[in-house]
Parts: sequence; C-alpha cells; structure tokens
Amino acid sequence: MDTANNNHVIEIIDVHKSFDSKHVHRGLNLSIKKGESITVLGGSGTGKSVLLKEITGLIRPDSGRLLIDGEDVVQMDETELIRIRKKMGMLFQGSALFDSLTVAGNIAYPLLEHTDYTQQRINEVVAMNLELVGLSGIEDIMPSELSGGMKKRVGLARAIAMNPEILLYDEPTTGLDPPNISRINKLIQDMQQKFGVTGVIITHDVKCAFVVSDRIAFLHDGQIIFVGTVEEAQNSDIEVLNDFIHAKLRDENNLLPRNPYPPI
Repeated sequence: MDTANNNHVIEIIDVHKSFDSKHVHRGLNLSIKKGESITVLGGSGTGKSVLLKEITGLIRPDSGRLLIDGEDVVQMDETELIRIRKKMGMLFQGSALFDSLTVAGNIAYPLLEHTDYTQQRINEVVAMNLELVGLSGIEDIMPSELSGGMKKRVGLARAIAMNPEILLYDEPTTGLDPPNISRINKLIQDMQQKFGVTGVIITHDVKCAFVVSDRIAFLHDGQIIFVGTVEEAQNSDIEVLNDFIHAKLRDENNLLPRNPYPPI
C-alpha cells in the first residue's frame, strides 16, 4: 500500500545515507504538506543540504523512499527525474549564477532548456520575475556587478521561472547583512502567500526559521527528532533543540572542558 498522503507533496520515509564510514541520515522521516513553508533546522554538517539533493534526485539514499506527489524519486531514471525536477525551483546557498550570462540570461536559462516559449515570452517572464524580487530593469547586468543580496534575489527569480510547485532554499540568508536578510525572508513569505508554493528551507539561522516557517523540523544525529510549529519549537523541552535555539554550547561526550580557562 502506498504511504503517500494526498495532503503531502513530499514524503521522506526511513531514509538512510552514508558516505564511507560517515552516517549522515539514520532512518530520516518527514512529511511536508502541500502549500506550507517548513524549515529544516540543524547544525553544520548534519546533512541538511544532502536532504535537498535527495529530494531533487541528485543524491540517492542508500535505502528508504522519497515520494514527490506520490512518486518515488529513488527509483527513477534521469529522464523521469527531469520531469519531476520541473516541479521544483531551487535557491542555492551561493546563488550559483552563471558568471558568463547576464541577469536575463540566468533567469531565461531554464526556460530555454525546458520550454518552447518564444523569445518575447521569455523576456516577459524575466521582466515579471525581476519585478517580483524588486530588481526591475537589471536584465543586462552581469553577476559580477551585483551585491550578495542582489545575487540571491536574481537566484530566486531564476528559481521561480518555471512556476514551480515546490521551492527549495539552501541557507537562503547566509552571508547577507540584516536588511538583505529581511528582504529574503519577506520574499520567501511572498512566494507562499501569493503563489501557494510549498517551501522547504534548509538553514541554521533560527531567526529566519521563526519568521518564514509554518512548521519547524529539527535534524539531529541523522534523524528528524522534532516537527512542530514555531511556538512549539520555542517551548520544546527537547534539550538539544532548546540549546540550538538559544545558542547554548553543549559539552557533548566531555569533548570540551567545562572551563577552558581555569584560574591560575
């Protein structure tokens, strides 16, 4: 019997993934509802970005199932994965713009590759998406001329070029100053509220997570150990989650001395 739920656009079921002797996912389970924004919180090196690559089929789990609209991407060949990926847009951590293409060329790239749009229609989509991210009129600028915040917004304009049902955000606020963090957070909210997309945000930025999320999932030691609302996360009695939210340094396995600077 298929375990997919009609209300869930993504179902991650008992996913395991190792790289050599490093176990990244140890029976990871997570269900993502259609139209919600869910943030996967976790420290560096906990496998958050690997999870995004598993969702897109760029990395295959060692075992488990990963359903997109009820279809298991783990079992798909490249042709089938391309079809599924057209449902998704992704904002990469470093924006991942093509340095040799203009802003317009970057946003137009997926349209040229995967649609039969006329050049006029492509130009219209590029202009419309730049307006959505607050960057009208910069079509002819090269990525090297953009600030970090502008690159992120152009990356988002490219991510939504194909009208995706799912938007994936890999550390969307990393490296940005506070005003640009606020802009990106507002854009993430707008994508859900205006277009009803399902948002999956991967971050260690607690403030970002609390602003943009309907629900929080916490990834620790290869498993999702908490899923709930922002309020439930803030009031959780799970010690490791509480410590993460409040930026408390843990003394795990006595690897760190409790007082690294003892009195002389």
